[in-house]
Amino acid sequence: MSNALKTPSTAAPATNFIRNIIDADLAAGKHAQRRWSGKPGLGDQQKAGEPDAARIRTRFPPEPNGYLHFGHAKSICLNFGLALDYGGRCHLRFDDTNPEKEEKEYVDSIIDSVRWLGFSWQDEVEDNLYYASDYFDWMVACAESLIRSGNAYVDSQSADEMRAGRGTLTQAGQDSPYRNRSVEENMDLFKRMQAGEFPDGAYILRAKIDMASPNINLRDPAIYRIRHATHHNTDDRWCVYPMYTFAHPIEDALENITHSICTLEFEDQRPFYDWLLERLAEDNLFQRPLPQQIEFSRLNLTYVVLSKRKLIQLVDEKHVAGWDDPRMPTLVGARRRGYTPEGFRLFAERVGVSKSDSLIEYALLEEAMREVMNESAERRIAVLDPLKLIIDNYPEGQSEDCFAPNHPLKPELGKRAMPLGRELWIEREDFMEVPSKGYRRLYPGNSARLRYGFVVQCTGCDKDANGKVIAVHCDYMLDSKSGTPGSDNYKVKGNLHWVSVAHGHAAEVRLYDRLFSTPAPGSRREGYPPEQERDFLDDLNPNSVNVIQAWLEPSLKQVGPEDSFQFERHGYFVADRFDSKDGAPVFNRTVTLKDSPAKNA
Repeated sequence: MSNALKTPSTAAPATNFIRNIIDADLAAGKHAQRRWSGKPGLGDQQKAGEPDAARIRTRFPPEPNGYLHFGHAKSICLNFGLALDYGGRCHLRFDDTNPEKEEKEYVDSIIDSVRWLGFSWQDEVEDNLYYASDYFDWMVACAESLIRSGNAYVDSQSADEMRAGRGTLTQAGQDSPYRNRSVEENMDLFKRMQAGEFPDGAYILRAKIDMASPNINLRDPAIYRIRHATHHNTDDRWCVYPMYTFAHPIEDALENITHSICTLEFEDQRPFYDWLLERLAEDNLFQRPLPQQIEFSRLNLTYVVLSKRKLIQLVDEKHVAGWDDPRMPTLVGARRRGYTPEGFRLFAERVGVSKSDSLIEYALLEEAMREVMNESAERRIAVLDPLKLIIDNYPEGQSEDCFAPNHPLKPELGKRAMPLGRELWIEREDFMEVPSKGYRRLYPGNSARLRYGFVVQCTGCDKDANGKVIAVHCDYMLDSKSGTPGSDNYKVKGNLHWVSVAHGHAAEVRLYDRLFSTPAPGSRREGYPPEQERDFLDDLNPNSVNVIQAWLEPSLKQVGPEDSFQFERHGYFVADRFDSKDGAPVFNRTVTLKDSPAKNA
């Protein structure tokens, strides 16, 4: 999948309010006169371009201060997906305006994750990878434009004084005593701020809007602050940095974005977004129509936390093994667990887009992964809780091949050989010395079929000194092999999954479950006083991972990292992308199979 200009898909995607807005804009020719020079620009640089061939432009603008999580996957699929569907383009832009929190490690990880999801920002015509820090000169020019027009001023109040003067939701704010500084004085101070003459916090540049506005975000918000800090991209060139709410709309306008799609927490910021771009357009810095901010509900999933602060706490306090721990709701963790890009795209499509917050069942994500992997994953056999089965009447030292389909839905993938010998590993739950009602597998006197092999009849078992069963004995029916005419003569109800002791190999298998044991980690429960907050860590699932040694069929020994399979009866598994070695794979359980009522079948 790419970001190249495409003819809109003939398949009709599910409509939503964002698509309705885009459809109306296209029908009205709202953006038909926009010009694009092939790169971001300000003022005359924008006007010098050719008519923009992209019908729409969207963007995915992460801050490079952490790893992407499941919520970001929804946004990526939405923004890149809209651009693809409408014959537009989606930009990948790093909002790296905060020099103290951003690292190159996060930049590399984000690029890798977007590509892994199947999207691209570049083709043979355009490369739309951008950094907000590359726009710092233009942002300063925009700030100075506001100063010249009387729409910004330098404030000398402390942070506490500004906070006190801001007012409350029910009480208007108070004008700063420095609000009426002259344009000349404001410009002089801002130039000196840029020159590094003042320490952090000595001055701050504020927009001059309305301290009595009912929207607290319009009460002269800060737009530039002093920070003597090294930036990952611009090094020590700057000692003033723009606030995110100031930088973001300017970035959109510089890049000719038509539809700036963000989550609902930015809805209250939209009036400032519009005010700022209008003031700058009045000074001919940006072409019209200006970018339009559109908000949608963020992803809220049961059994996970997506707060960056909480995710950092999980990593820093060693509750997980790192950002790519397969239990983490990060894209690097999901990839390591075996979740697929196709599964995320299917999940995003099914969750849809709305204006109302809702809590999505984690099971919906799991089901999307199952549906994709059911189609893509070849089948293999692994015995996770091994118990030895000895076929007493099978010749010692001999073996023969049984043949199993690689994929029951794709006969063109053929079959694989599974060697069978006198001793096999079967699942411990497939034998009961004293069977429960309805039990269909092995118990003394009962017969069951070795999957893809012979029918066997249980004759007894061996126990250790503590009475634990350590081996099961049986006889096999020579004429009952699957695929031969004699197999139809045997009607048995139980099937046994097995691996040859002589030919199989032991491997580490990690059985992952949900990281939290409650649907809403940290939420108050019935019986707790309203004022008592609960620690989300109290809801960690102590059984979120179980590391075992399993026995695998021979074909699984030489698989490569990130190769995925359905282990019949157990679920979907992936060879760990980091810990698997040549000839020694380590498997992570991605997701279980659907619960089946035929537990004892």
